Amino acid sequence: MQISVSDYLRLPELSPLFLEGDALSVLRQFPGDSLDCCLTSPPYWGQRQYEGGGIGLEGEAHQFIRNLLEITKEIKRVLKPTGSFWLNIDDTYRNKSLMGIPWRVAIAMMDEQGWTLRNGVDWNKHKGGLDSSKDKLRNVYEPFFHFVKDPRNYFYDDKAIRANARKSVVKNGAVVSATGVSGVRYKRQLELSTALSEEEKRAALRDLNEVLSRVVAGKVSDFRMIIRGQQRATHSESEHVSGRAKELMTKGYYFLFYHPDGTLPSDVWDILPEDSQKRKKHYAVFPEDLCQIPILATCPKGGVMLDPFCGTGTTQLAALKNGRKSIGIDISAEYLQLAHERIDEYTKQSLGVLQLFNE
Repeated sequence: MQISVSDYLRLPELSPLFLEGDALSVLRQFPGDSLDCCLTSPPYWGQRQYEGGGIGLEGEAHQFIRNLLEITKEIKRVLKPTGSFWLNIDDTYRNKSLMGIPWRVAIAMMDEQGWTLRNGVDWNKHKGGLDSSKDKLRNVYEPFFHFVKDPRNYFYDDKAIRANARKSVVKNGAVVSATGVSGVRYKRQLELSTALSEEEKRAALRDLNEVLSRVVAGKVSDFRMIIRGQQRATHSESEHVSGRAKELMTKGYYFLFYHPDGTLPSDVWDILPEDSQKRKKHYAVFPEDLCQIPILATCPKGGVMLDPFCGTGTTQLAALKNGRKSIGIDISAEYLQLAHERIDEYTKQSLGVLQLFNE
């Protein structure tokens, strides 16, 4: 017997809950403010016939957009105030025109439903489908949007997705930052500067030595110094637009500090699609690797992921591997059966590894 969503949310087990049915109808039965994160890739408009029908088969693009917006409205209702929504959706050509569907959906979500768009990611698939066109470029990327329900209060674990920071070292008695900044060049530029007053030079040297001492102590892994007359202000040279430009004008210098835990991933993700030749029945290219950053950064440990178009359960499998609970909805009983099989296979493999480890 299928348990309810409310009962599942109270269970400690991480095994996913799969629900069969139309996404909109099923979501309307969920309690509000109950889930941590949603990650989904809905059927793209007019691109393929999925088993069980459903969204994506509308005759006009605007009908597809309106139907999808009904679902995003429910997703916003069921997410906690701290929740995030990651939406992967590709575009479609009609009469030689790219329809702009991903951005039409995104803009409508912001304008009509109050979502905040934090990132627009380009998923670079490296390879696209067969394309015999002679009058346009190959299509090899898909938009991937990160929305939040409350921009002042959403969960985001940046440390979980940062690259390991390189450390400073000492060479020939001088401290050198992670990318080779020793301070010698900056000191020389300050000494020879004609754009700074003597008082500004003294202040700049004093602050530079303080920064270098923080590098030695391991409190700063890397930095840059912007000096009036030597380096251009970052972003803008207008003090009316940039606070850094104003600081450069009034003070004569400023510092840029790199995060000690490493750098955040960029908004271009180089991830190969799922190999559909190794999958049964379901041909969507949504890969597990695409789930990693959304799960680690925006779903707390022990939290609950949602995928209202889960197909064969890629989001659920990735959530389980990362210690998160999840709920998957799909209109196709056949796809859900394949999802169950994938979860069961992973669970058996994990138990086998654990038994070997304990022997």
